Amino acid sequence: MSHGAESDTFVGINWGSTNFRAFLISSEGRAIDEYSAPAGVTALDRSGMAAMMDELTSRWPRTGPVYASGMIGSNVGWIEVPYAQAPAGRTDLAAAAVSTQIGNVPAHIVPGITCRRSFDGAPDILRGEEIELLGLAALRVVDGWVALPGTHTKWVRLEGGRVLDFFTSMSGEIFDRLTAKGLLASIVAGDAADGEAFHAGVTAGRARQLSLGTLLFGARARVMRGLLAKPDAASYIRGLLIGSEIADALAVYPTLVNGVVPLVGNGPLCALYASALRSVGVSSEPVESRAACVRGFYALHRARHG
Repeated sequence: MSHGAESDTFVGINWGSTNFRAFLISSEGRAIDEYSAPAGVTALDRSGMAAMMDELTSRWPRTGPVYASGMIGSNVGWIEVPYAQAPAGRTDLAAAAVSTQIGNVPAHIVPGITCRRSFDGAPDILRGEEIELLGLAALRVVDGWVALPGTHTKWVRLEGGRVLDFFTSMSGEIFDRLTAKGLLASIVAGDAADGEAFHAGVTAGRARQLSLGTLLFGARARVMRGLLAKPDAASYIRGLLIGSEIADALAVYPTLVNGVVPLVGNGPLCALYASALRSVGVSSEPVESRAACVRGFYALHRARHG
């Protein structure tokens, strides 16, 4: 790709474990074009990663800087980029980005963020979500809590456009694995949906009268004893996991109830989180992941180039 004054555009790439998504972005921060493929770093060797960048070269031959975020900067990616230490904002991330060359393409790999959690002093980490968080902070003023539902859901505290601290829940991965293979997979028919079964799961998960492991096996017992219909099992299990996660969030961040929690991520999953939060008196609002990503790369680009 050309990196001279031939073009005012630049490229932002969110390169995760399973997917590759790139945006061609104008100097005003507008997405001109985008390209995605199921080509995450865990499925590619170094020649495969270089080939993906060469594919972008052929699609967008004349553009400015290239920024790549996510697992491409991890120990299984192209080069391991050290995490930026929270509190961290766009200038910190821009300064900590590492310049490299992926195949024939010069690129700046964005660091993730690490923190020492305020409530227990334990460490946590994220990669890729920092771009969405930068974008959210640029789109609106957020001084409080944000949730990014997904495979590994992040609950993040923002202040003045900077990430202060956060915690991660693996509830999405647990749901995916338990409903794809193993004992619980045998009772699941269909996808999780909002409704009575989902909210029964949220209530049980949030109550914490039993451990999550016990509650999850209880989903099987309910189906086998005719107390839960098989088409509702996925909804109940997802509710258990989200309810338990919300209990964590409220336990360590009780101020959640005082504000509106932006939900950044997949639309249907964010809708389930919104419904679960509403049932415990917490307001939320959806934020499109794509819009946050584009705006986040624009904020990073502006921090580097003014």
